[in-house]
Amino acid sequence: QVLLAESGGGLVQTGGSLSLSCAASGTIFGINKMNWFRQAPGKQREWVAGIDSGGTANYASSVKGRFTISRDNAKNTGSLQMNSLKPEDTAVYYCHGQIKATYRSSYSDYWGQGTQVTVSS
Repeated sequence: QVLLAESGGGLVQTGGSLSLSCAASGTIFGINKMNWFRQAPGKQREWVAGIDSGGTANYASSVKGRFTISRDNAKNTGSLQMNSLKPEDTAVYYCHGQIKATYRSSYSDYWGQGTQVTVSS
């Protein structure tokens, strides 16, 4: 069984920074793409950033230049560094991974439980 767990959320003032971490545990053969999504109250979950196993990163236009996604393939971890935070960044942030448990299995989608990020004005 594969589990993803986020950490690092919290309350920060406008312009501040937070770093989120995501740790994958369990039987893991490989992780393809890792993503961060977020969901604000009353809104749909939206994609924030993604990074493939080779380290190529992509960002939503709303966070480009402020957020940085990274990963450690050896440790099966990912992170999201968030700078210049705005009140509109307030949301529950979810880690997502495309993970295969064994050599023979296919990649499946896994989600963390989410971590709250609140940016006060």
